[in-house]
Amino acid sequence: MKPPAAFAMPAATRLGLQVAVAARSPVRQADLAARVALAGHTLAAMSEADVVLADGPAATAANLPVLRLAAGEDEEASVLPPGLTPAQLDAGLRAVAAGLRVSLPEAAAPGFAEAAPPRPLLTPRELEILRALGEGMTNKTVARQLGISAHTVKFHLEAVFAKLGVASRAEAVAKGLRRGLLML
Repeated sequence: MKPPAAFAMPAATRLGLQVAVAARSPVRQADLAARVALAGHTLAAMSEADVVLADGPAATAANLPVLRLAAGEDEEASVLPPGLTPAQLDAGLRAVAAGLRVSLPEAAAPGFAEAAPPRPLLTPRELEILRALGEGMTNKTVARQLGISAHTVKFHLEAVFAKLGVASRAEAVAKGLRRGLLML
């Protein structure tokens, strides 16, 4: 007898995942199936899978999490390069099954290059203002909560916009979420 869904162990914490493979050709399908086995997971049908490993864009059924092996342009997708190690594949599959988005950082070209400019840091007060924006507060509400004037809130808000390179409250919240400055 299966335990109720509320008591079922999350897919990412089981010993191995049930992985469906979606590939463009039978040869690639077999290659990916072998990689799944090397990573310690079991090949499964789409209807019984915890996660889908896809070779490029793939249409999947039933809202399953998908890990794609291809260069992707979709910023919201979980995409890894095709030549990854079994440990990287295992970590990627487990992360996607747990609801996370994954990608590998781009490899740096050998040699010397100009360092990327440091990201501007937000002051503690600017972080408070950004968090208040994330909660949907108005400038007046933020001012009352922090014990400062609405003009001061506006001043800090302009600094947040400049440092994050955004032009609206919604963009500031979205960028703050992407950078880990805000939590849902």
